[in-house]
Amino acid sequence: MSDSPTLKLAQALIARPSVTPEDAGCQALLMTHLKPLGFHEQRLRFGEVDNLWARRGTQAPLFVFAGHTDVVPPGPREQWQSDPFSPEIRDGLLYGRGAADMKGSLAAMVTACERFVAVHPRHRGSIAFLITSDEEGPAVDGTRRVVESLQARGESIEWCLVGEPSSRERLGDVIKNGRRGSLGGRLRVRGVQGHIAYPHLARNPIHLFAPALAELCALEWDAGNAFFPPTAFQVSNIHAGTGADNVIPGELEVLFNFRYSTETTAEKLRATVEGVLERHRLDYTLEWRLSGEPFLTPAGALVDATRAAVREVTGHEPALSTDGGTSDGRFIAPTGAQVVELGPLNATIHKIDECVAVADLDTLSLLYERILIKLLVS
Repeated sequence: MSDSPTLKLAQALIARPSVTPEDAGCQALLMTHLKPLGFHEQRLRFGEVDNLWARRGTQAPLFVFAGHTDVVPPGPREQWQSDPFSPEIRDGLLYGRGAADMKGSLAAMVTACERFVAVHPRHRGSIAFLITSDEEGPAVDGTRRVVESLQARGESIEWCLVGEPSSRERLGDVIKNGRRGSLGGRLRVRGVQGHIAYPHLARNPIHLFAPALAELCALEWDAGNAFFPPTAFQVSNIHAGTGADNVIPGELEVLFNFRYSTETTAEKLRATVEGVLERHRLDYTLEWRLSGEPFLTPAGALVDATRAAVREVTGHEPALSTDGGTSDGRFIAPTGAQVVELGPLNATIHKIDECVAVADLDTLSLLYERILIKLLVS
């Protein structure tokens, strides 16, 4: 266990406190392993975000490992059994912030490449790493900007494997071959503030909005399809009032979000919501934020290679899924690349005492290596 190169690299990455948007030297550490393999490094810094593009080879097809070195804040450190940035092994589990999301995956990617290149130095095509320190944050100056730079100079990605923690019960049981779109809204409904004892002299925006909210919640946006569940509308926050119980508020603020399938579009969702608000004759302003369009990678070379690798290494048949939140795959898929996500168990991500099974790290590395072999060895 202690001699595992994947474990050692994962520990070294976890020890770097790379809370968004800090990289804390993680990308430089990855390059100490990749440079001897023939990877050429390009640092792309946008704003406060460090990004790494490292490529081996110049020919197509291009296979990309994508991931992030940044992690979410650890929360109250006194609640952790051990320091979140001092990796510790207990009962076969490696504990530390980022162990599962996703420094364990980064380590497995690198060691998979080390073994693959040693045996197949003249593999076909090219391999690259697209690594950002802005996945857990606003995701503005990270993968999105790197992809724009690649497109501007004509670099085209054929296959991309994102190391997000996709597994549920055992390693490799779920492969993400797509993600739902995410569209958020900030709605402000204006009324007229007044004394609660004189409602005829005021207009309560909560009361005005309530029928529209009931209609929005009752709508069936679509029925989903074989790959996606139905589009879902959820209100995440409603706020109004001064804090006093005798004042009718003058304005209501509502935050809501759609997680939507390929059966609809952001434009249709916007139009439907605004149509409901107009029918109810509300005085409102509405700000939209599109975090990402839905994407889907159907059966093809990458999905087939990934499913076969999981079967051969683990002996289990993986399921394809598009559930969960967003990932940086949403910036890569629109370029025409085939994109899948495969990584450790997601049970502890973003939690106190985040961890990954030590044995899973080496198995994940074998999975990544097997995928490379299937795609890049003739």
